[in-house]
Amino acid sequence: MAGSNDKSRIQTDIGQDVIDAAVRSVERHMDDEDEVTVIEVEASGPSTEVEAEASASPADTTSPPSDAEAPPSEDVAALRQEVESLKAQLEFSQAKGRETMERLREAHERAKEAQERTVRHAADLENYRKRAQKEKEEVQRFGSEKLLKDLLPVMDNLDRAIDAAAKSPDLDSFEKGVAMTRKSFEDALGRHGVKGFSAKGQVFDPRVHEAIQQVETADVPAGHVAYEVVRGFYLNERLVRPAMVVVARAPAEPVAAAEPQAVAEPATATTDTEAPAAPAQSENSSGGSQ
Repeated sequence: MAGSNDKSRIQTDIGQDVIDAAVRSVERHMDDEDEVTVIEVEASGPSTEVEAEASASPADTTSPPSDAEAPPSEDVAALRQEVESLKAQLEFSQAKGRETMERLREAHERAKEAQERTVRHAADLENYRKRAQKEKEEVQRFGSEKLLKDLLPVMDNLDRAIDAAAKSPDLDSFEKGVAMTRKSFEDALGRHGVKGFSAKGQVFDPRVHEAIQQVETADVPAGHVAYEVVRGFYLNERLVRPAMVVVARAPAEPVAAAEPQAVAEPATATTDTEAPAAPAQSENSSGGSQ
């Protein structure tokens, strides 16, 4: 092997395919600035001579890029860290968005169910109001039906008593029939909570008695009920009608009227004694005038 500063000569026995592969490899890895001067291939029998001239050594073709062309490792790490942070924030935002959408969907379902329940309750309330109004009207129209059914037998007994009185003049039988009818009428009222009370002889109570008159009597103490004009009635312990009564008052004392008569007697005597003198004076005056 012999060499100089500008050229290198290599002579050996290699195949043509190896040489072609080497050429293609060199062409791929050489930069645009590298200059290829001569590539010579000589084949003489079994041996091949290769002569190549290059301005740069083969080691220069595989040299790494300069520091100015390669980006700094710190900037790459910072960019990579920022990308990872942005990616994590994006995933967190997506997760929060999915969670928010799920809550909104659940809230919408609950609001829809609440609205449906409100509509059903409003319909039920309206139906109840109509039903209550109808029942109220029925009570007002037919509430006294049971009372009337209990009073109808009383009416029948009164009709029988009138027929019996027309056929027979027996007053005792008529009186007994009327008393029995009144008893049945009172029993019918009692079944419906109506109860009468008597006020005769009791102390006058303005809460249950209504005074229509006062009389002087010594039969009952003053301030008590002397007579009962109309009975009072309760309906289930509630006053329906007060009793109309006559209240007793203490009689006036007769001794207080005798004393003025005793004092008036002297005045009467004096008048009698003075009475005769009046005619004498009239006579004298008449004579004088004549």
